[in-house]
Amino acid sequence: MLKILVVLIVIGFILWRFRVPLMAKVLGQPESRIQRQIDRRKK
Repeated sequence: MLKILVVLIVIGFILWRFRVPLMAKVLGQPESRIQRQIDRRKK
């Protein structure tokens, strides 16, 4: 059970770190546009 939880946390962290390139590939949009949208939401 603990191993599954650790694996899920690690996968979540990796996906969070690489969210911009992954979203760019999935949505078919430039990384710069996605980064701007993420930055806009933070303000």
